[in-house]
Amino acid sequence: MKAENSVFIIAEAGVNHNGSLETAFRLIDAAAEAGADAVKFQTFRAEKVVSRTAPKAPYQFETTAASESQFDMIKRLELNEQDHRELMAYCTGKGIQFLSSPFDAESIDLLAITLDLPRLKLPSGEITNAPLLLKAARTNKPIILSTGMSTLGEVELALGVLAFGYTEQDKKPSLEAFQAAYASETGRRALRGKVVLLHCTTEYPASFEEVNLLVMDTMRGAFELPVGLSDHTLGIAVSIAAAARGAAVIEKHFTLDRSLPGPDHKASLEPEELKEMVLSVRRVEKALGSPCKVPAPSELKNRDVARKSLTAARSVKKGEPFTESNLAVKRPGNGISPVHYWDWLGRTAEKDYEQDEMLET
Repeated sequence: MKAENSVFIIAEAGVNHNGSLETAFRLIDAAAEAGADAVKFQTFRAEKVVSRTAPKAPYQFETTAASESQFDMIKRLELNEQDHRELMAYCTGKGIQFLSSPFDAESIDLLAITLDLPRLKLPSGEITNAPLLLKAARTNKPIILSTGMSTLGEVELALGVLAFGYTEQDKKPSLEAFQAAYASETGRRALRGKVVLLHCTTEYPASFEEVNLLVMDTMRGAFELPVGLSDHTLGIAVSIAAAARGAAVIEKHFTLDRSLPGPDHKASLEPEELKEMVLSVRRVEKALGSPCKVPAPSELKNRDVARKSLTAARSVKKGEPFTESNLAVKRPGNGISPVHYWDWLGRTAEKDYEQDEMLET
């Protein structure tokens, strides 16, 4: 995906294009200018994803027309194959990777086979959709899997489906087969080479109290896979914190204008905020540095200035013993280290010392 220890930043345009290809191009411009590694959209056919009687989520009622059904809302946000091709070509010209999340089997075929994207990003709502997970894995593409709304057990089961899909092309799928694939070394090896998990709180916006970034550590330890964050909180603080906790991937919704109508704009960053988030994450990457505790090269020139040495607190005559009253610890630090202070108490001066003069061995 990227060099080891480098955060892969996905600018999530999602459906914030509002059905307009021109707006989608502008979103790509903003993501590229911000320095994101990829810009991600969503690929679906409304008829395959949502029933005509499915209710909207509470946050969607707040950000879209109450009279509009979820089906109608989703339908007007579809992107067709030609749209995808134009967006991909535009991304190539801008030097940013094009990604999209498939929500149905036909969309996986479009993204993974027809368009041959380098990886698939599966959304949180599909983590229990075993047929979709299996189809995604059988493309043999790397997968980024969001885990919002799920338990650790549900994540493990989803990983079992993926492990089975990666390693068993001909066997009949079953719960027992998924569990066996996950338990096998072959299955676990396939997951380690292909899958990144994203912790996520599926609310728009998500509250800081419900983010629970420590879950990243839990999943990393439980599944021994790279872990990142799909961040739905307001602002950029949580994404920066995720980078500091070792996120492999950070995904963040963005929009051209938070006041635009649509389901996701309100919980999205605007372009300048996205740029600041990317810059801050890159700074965190640099700041994480090495786990080895040694002086940084830039510190060496300051060491003698900042540290201290043993000095005479007042004039000391040759033959006079050093005591707490005539032995001091003062800058600079290029003399005898103060760690030897007690060794010098009671020791006889071998020469005359002026006040503040550094002691000599």
